[in-house]
Amino acid sequence: MTMQWNPSPEQNRETSRTPVPFSRLAALIKGGALTAGLGMAALASAGVQADTWRFALEEVSGSVQDAYAQEFKKRIEEASGGDIDVEIYPYGALGTSSQLTELVQSDAIQLTFASPGHLASVIPESGVFTLHFLFSDDNAVNEEVLGSSKAIDMLSEAYTEQNLQLLGVIPEGWMVWTGNRDIKTPEDMEGFKIRTMTSPILVESYRGYGANPTPMPYSEVYSGLQLGQIDGQVNPVFAIQEMSFYEVQDYMIQAKQAQFITTLVASSDFYSGLDDEQQQMLDKITNEMRPYIFEKQEEYNADRLEKIKEDSDIEIITLTDEQREAFRPVGEKGWEVYREQSGERGSKILDTLQADIKAAEGK
Repeated sequence: MTMQWNPSPEQNRETSRTPVPFSRLAALIKGGALTAGLGMAALASAGVQADTWRFALEEVSGSVQDAYAQEFKKRIEEASGGDIDVEIYPYGALGTSSQLTELVQSDAIQLTFASPGHLASVIPESGVFTLHFLFSDDNAVNEEVLGSSKAIDMLSEAYTEQNLQLLGVIPEGWMVWTGNRDIKTPEDMEGFKIRTMTSPILVESYRGYGANPTPMPYSEVYSGLQLGQIDGQVNPVFAIQEMSFYEVQDYMIQAKQAQFITTLVASSDFYSGLDDEQQQMLDKITNEMRPYIFEKQEEYNADRLEKIKEDSDIEIITLTDEQREAFRPVGEKGWEVYREQSGERGSKILDTLQADIKAAEGK
């Protein structure tokens, strides 16, 4: 079953929401229903059924994460012969990104996406995916590395320590800046109030450019841009289109400074509680989903870029190689922050990824 909760543009852009204590939120989910005061539909009938897997998204219906979840649901239900039912909850139905991770850790839900942009506050090693100018310009190289690098095994250990089972590393496209002024040089970033996720590594990376990074919940970004609380934001193209950020921005800047990469996680308790056949099925399907989502995110981002062009007069700027190189030494200063915060294991993860990317590019 897919929960058909679709936020309106106004709900997506709301600037405040009464916080729900985490312990109460988890108890409500485990009990099988949420209060109407949260503005959410009831979950499944009371009681958690052993064959029901709840899968929460950090994005709305129609997003890259939703595409992944829908295909995952289809494959799991087919492979299990209908013995497993995957319920999908889009962004906002069960809480914020951080709350979703906590819900999985407490085994209130079984699966979620956990983006390093917030997860790095808990698992600093995951912040490697937010580093600027780390990944190859060639996505075929990135697909190979993310599917085979020993760095992912090392990262998995850090997740396990937080009661999380790392099931996959999911790319969602190049991060793109939007702003109320054009950005072509690092100097153009000076004093620029840019919305970022809460990762200290991300915050310090943008401070290195001279910008004023401003963490803000995803649902508040549109109004923040509209009201001038922030000057710009950074997201993949598909998110800029589906959240209508382009409506309140004058420029969209493609610098290929970083990919948006999220991780698929399950509760360690949930995963260890599966029988051998179910674990093998889950591992096989998540591995087979890798090429699917690489192709799908490219399709989504290309399609949404055309929609932005059709629906607005926003100026789209693609930086030249020379312009990008001016950002590189500044952006790579974030690597030093990452090494400091993630320690020896984090440094090994970064070194391994660098070596694997270089080797794959040389083939």
